[in-house]
Amino acid sequence: MGLLVASDDVGADEERFDWFCKTVNDEVMPVMLSTRHPDAFRASITDLDLGVVRLTAVACSPVDSRRTATHVRRGDPEHVQLALLTQGALVISQRGNESAVTGGLVLTDTSRPSEGACTGGRIESVLLRIPRQDLTLSADRVDKLLAQNLAADAGSGAVLADFLKSLVTHGPHCRPEELCAMGTVALDLATAFLARRLGDPGLAPVEARARETLHRIHRFVENNLGDPGLTPQLIADRHNMSLRRLHALFGDQPLTVSAHIRHSRLEHARIDLASADPRSRSVQTIAARWGFSSATGFSRAFRAAYGITPSEHRANSRATHGT
Repeated sequence: MGLLVASDDVGADEERFDWFCKTVNDEVMPVMLSTRHPDAFRASITDLDLGVVRLTAVACSPVDSRRTATHVRRGDPEHVQLALLTQGALVISQRGNESAVTGGLVLTDTSRPSEGACTGGRIESVLLRIPRQDLTLSADRVDKLLAQNLAADAGSGAVLADFLKSLVTHGPHCRPEELCAMGTVALDLATAFLARRLGDPGLAPVEARARETLHRIHRFVENNLGDPGLTPQLIADRHNMSLRRLHALFGDQPLTVSAHIRHSRLEHARIDLASADPRSRSVQTIAARWGFSSATGFSRAFRAAYGITPSEHRANSRATHGT
């Protein structure tokens, strides 16, 4: 389970900023923090242990940070930290680089001094903490990316950003073994993203590139389930790969490409059937919404998957909820 702590749980207003400073210094790394209005300070911290990496989501009032060489000597977890800024703006500097960050990703190294200053209001960020020894990229090459504003609105950056935000939302409800598995995925996606930013995707492990591609395909499928023409061939064409390569990507997955599409469509339809008013949305309408061109074919597939017909599932759901 994820650890969620908010400053409102602490007590008196004047204690909340002190609590935040102590938590960051004890759980992340030694650093000097300051804020203009400590009495009005508010913050929440969600921390997830993902095994090989750690994820920390922080939402707080404007705060500035300064990590000196003395702080580094006092305590260094020897991490690189990839932060996704989801709200607010800040200026960050390290190793002679300085960038203004709004909505992107930024990389820092705990073994080097750094400074950060909020330039707007409330800040929300998701911090992926990666042990330096587990990042399979050259330290000299990675240093070039420190304190750079790394775009997260396209390609591998968007994939990584979506995954990190999803972890913050759903991770606290996952079992420890599930979190460890997702930590490996997060590390691979981060490695692939940084390798691409270095201009050489080939630097990333083959597994990382495959995971990134597979995640992008899953997103494409999810966004196009309503298209009856969604087929493995269409997916392969849209991702500039052969059909054989697509099937190979799904080789170690629980479902084949076609089975994954069918399962996703059925799951969405199942949810709709349980929640939609039968007077406004018929079984056929829901089937068409999720890409089934034939009501008969939909009913047959639904019964094979769940052991009952769509109409029976709808009736059972309404009886359960007393509607």
